[in-house]
Formats: sequence, structure tokens, C-alpha cells
Amino acid sequence: MDAAVGYGVLSVDTPSQDAHWMGLALEQARLAAESSEVPVGAVVVKNGQVIATGRNAPIGSHDPTAHAEVVALREAARVLGNYRLDGCTLYVTLEPCAMCSGAMLHARVDRVVFGAADPRTGVAGSVLNLFDHAQLNHQTQVTGGVQADECSQLLKDFFRPKRMNPHPLREDALRTPDEALVDLPDYPWQPNYVSDLPSIAGLRMHYLDEGDSNAPLTWLCLHGNPAWSYLYRKMIPIWLAAGHRVVAPDLIGFGKSDKPKKESFHNFETHRQSLIDLIERLDLQRVVLVVQDWGGILGLTLPMAAPERFKGLLAMNTTLATGEVPLSAGFLAWRDWCQNQPLFDVGKLFARGNRNMTAQETAAYNAPFPDKGFRSALQAFPPMVPEFADSHGAAISRQARDFWRDEWQGQSFMAIGQQDPVLGEPVMRHLQSQINGCPEPMLLPDAGHFVQEQGRAIAEAAVRHFRP
Repeated sequence: MDAAVGYGVLSVDTPSQDAHWMGLALEQARLAAESSEVPVGAVVVKNGQVIATGRNAPIGSHDPTAHAEVVALREAARVLGNYRLDGCTLYVTLEPCAMCSGAMLHARVDRVVFGAADPRTGVAGSVLNLFDHAQLNHQTQVTGGVQADECSQLLKDFFRPKRMNPHPLREDALRTPDEALVDLPDYPWQPNYVSDLPSIAGLRMHYLDEGDSNAPLTWLCLHGNPAWSYLYRKMIPIWLAAGHRVVAPDLIGFGKSDKPKKESFHNFETHRQSLIDLIERLDLQRVVLVVQDWGGILGLTLPMAAPERFKGLLAMNTTLATGEVPLSAGFLAWRDWCQNQPLFDVGKLFARGNRNMTAQETAAYNAPFPDKGFRSALQAFPPMVPEFADSHGAAISRQARDFWRDEWQGQSFMAIGQQDPVLGEPVMRHLQSQINGCPEPMLLPDAGHFVQEQGRAIAEAAVRHFRP
């Protein structure tokens, strides 16, 4: 194979020819940009001939070491049949990082020529100069600033649209396409997004925010697994008609919020703190906390962090997971089933306990999760329920139990779907006993776990119950 094909051959790779070789590295950088990689390109030259090229490919190759320089070094070593690259010059459009610089030193490259300086991670003179250590057993000559303007402009052009996008997508997350989540039945509300909450580090969280911010009550509606804010579509209109405000977020991993690719992202503390961050960001006041399933496991720990913000609690088929009571047989069966059925039909699960759901409503519950890659939260949440006293979230849940029992002064209302085998009436009666002043619950004999599917009657009763 002639590695110089398409690049031309010069008699020597001297400093006078640096601009020519950097131009070839820029071609590689442009190819990287076309593949949505950060546009950095490299070429390795020996005896006036390009023997290898490389361009950034860590995203496409799922390889954190696939920087342009490393890709080029690997190819050069293969072409020469030697991991030592004596007599070679490596040209790269961006000042190399510590990893790449170390690889160049190990390869004993004669010269490194770079274009734009990198003040954040460059170690050829910006952050530090790794090549300027006499103690190392190989000395590599470094030249910087060759075609720096062109190299820098290519990077600026690449990042400009991302900076203009207020909600860029993290590399370790997925985002359900917008077209999959439009024209959903009985869900006409405009989306709102926030992507700078400290707890979730750039992930985009979706939330509904309807009604006047100065309304007498704000209903904060928290969903569970595998639901999302669509679950509250039958209750939201009732509260808006009463002149109230409704805020309904999608937890990270659900609904219109970003979905981390790895299950390891999900933990009790991160999700709890993301809700606290959102409440503070929106400066929610006069809040009625509306919870069900994981919405309660997380949500019931929130008011003690800022009790002055909360006026009421509407609890439906949920619990406080303190780690002191063994998890029910029904929940353990659900947890095992989820692990054995990673691609279970979400909409079908909802329809099973709600026979009147239409095919369009069933499809809406499925819409956020088009394939397995979008479902890490669905798999992560069942094992996250605090099972033992030292489980993540158990200690904060015990603090919340003490708060509801000893310090809660707001109004409370409870609705129970009696057909729920996991978090039904026995569990809810226990929760009722832990909430100061909680009255006799509203019982729904035909409702299952997802009580909100019969939510209109609950919302109407709640409007009568809670007085601003």
C-alpha cells in the first residue's frame, strides 16, 4: 500500500514545508467534523512522504484513546512495522494532550508540529510542556502555531452551533426524537427544558409548567417508573380550571428528558437532588406535592429540605422506603420481572389495569422509549428501591418519615387504587399512619397501581380539599 497516494511527496519534511503538511492535517480535521467528531486531524511524515493519517474518532469508535494523533501513530507503526517512529514528524491541528504527547515520546517521534494552541488541555506549552523535560530519555522538537488561524477557525465553526443550542446533548445520553412525542392524545401543553441543574451536569430535564406563577396553589406532580408526565394528563386540566399552577417534570431517563445510556447513572441521591434543584430554579411556592410510585419514594423526601415552600400533600399508591420493612412479595416479583423482561411493552403494562385506554394512549406511554438504548432508567429503578437500612436513600427516607410524623403542618389527602398488588391499600394505610393529620383516604375500588388514569375524580376532590 502506498501511504502517500493522494498527498504528494516532497523531498524532505523540513520546517519550510510545515504549512503544506498542516494543510493535509486540516483535511483530516474536516473529515472528523463531517462525522460529528471534534475536528482535529493529524498526519505522520517521514522522508518527505505521508506515511499515516488520523482524525478524531472517540465517539464513533467508542474509544477514549482515539484522538487524531494516536490514530495516526498506530497507522504509522503498522506501515513501518515498528513501534519506534524515528525520523518521523507528526503534524496535528490542535496542541496535543497529555495522552497523545506521552504516546509521541514513547514512539520517539523526531518532531511535533501543531496548529492551534489548547489552553485547557494542551501540554506542549499551554497548560504545561511535557516535551521540555530533560529527564526523559527522548527529546522531541516542538513547533506550534503553524496555520493556527485556520485550525482554530475550524474548531470555532464546529462548536458555534453547539453553543447556540441551549440544550446540547451529552455524549453519554440519548434524546427521544421530538417527532415521536408530538400530537399525543390529551397532552397539548408546551414543553419546557432546563439543562444547567448542578445535579445532572448538562442533561436536559423536561417539565410542564402551566398556569400563573402567582396562582394560589402550585401542584407539583411527580411520576414513577415507567411513567412520565403524560400520566397526569387527566388531572392537570382540573387544576388549571381552578386557577392554579401545575408543574410536572419528567425525571432524567423518562419522558422528554434526556436518557443516560448507562444504568449506573441512576441513583437515589442524584434524582432527589435534581428535583430539589428544579424546585429552587423555578422558585416554587405554595406547593401541593402530588406523588405516586417513585414520585413518592423520592418526592416524600423533598418537603423537609424547604418546608416553607409546601402547603399540601396528595399521595397515591406510593411509600417511604426506609429499609426497615421487608419489600413486599409483589414488589420483588415486579423487580425480578423487569430484569428478565428488559424490552417489556410499557403501554401494555398501563393498559392491563386500565381497560378503557385507547391504542393511541398506550402508544403515548411507549413513545419515549423507542428501543433498548433509551430504557436504562426502566431497568435501573426497580433495584434502586431502598431494601435495607444501609441502602442508598434509606437514611434520608427515615428522616422524611420523622418529618411527616412530627413536623408536617400542611394539609394532606390520599387516594388509593385498591387493585394495586404492590403499593395498594395495606401499604398506603401504613403511610397514612406516618403522616401527621392525614384524613381518611379516598378509595378507588377499580383502580390499579397507576391511579392517575382515574385521576379526574381525584383532582376534583383535591380541589375541594385543599384551600389556598
